[in-house]
Amino acid sequence: MRVAGLDLNNEKRIDIALTKLYGIGRANVVSLLKKANVDGGIRVKDLNEEETGRVQKVVDEVKVEGDLRAEVSENVKNLREIQAYRGVRHSRNLPVRGQRTRSNARTKRGKRMTIGAIRKEMADKAAAPVAAAKPAEESSKK
Repeated sequence: MRVAGLDLNNEKRIDIALTKLYGIGRANVVSLLKKANVDGGIRVKDLNEEETGRVQKVVDEVKVEGDLRAEVSENVKNLREIQAYRGVRHSRNLPVRGQRTRSNARTKRGKRMTIGAIRKEMADKAAAPVAAAKPAEESSKK
């Protein structure tokens, strides 16, 4: 069965198979199937042509796939242009909905990179020349 430009898996139940479409989830698939007057427990391969047509007709009424993706990207672009807080967070690839970033958000921020932390041996080497240079400067000032 082909709906909104995608082939649905024939072995799955229609209520699960429809969730493959972008914009249709487990919550709203129930109302769509009720509107199409189709039982959600039927396998996609067991649907007759009339039921298939009703499902396609109902799905066409809802904004899914390319149209929805375009609308969402347009909304994000608009937030960036007006420099809203959410738009800035999108631009910086940080979580947008108030999640903490100090300890989590690895998926959004990427691989962990250590900044500013140095090993103890490196700190001792860096501190030794600085400590040796200070007394010489102080004696030259007097």
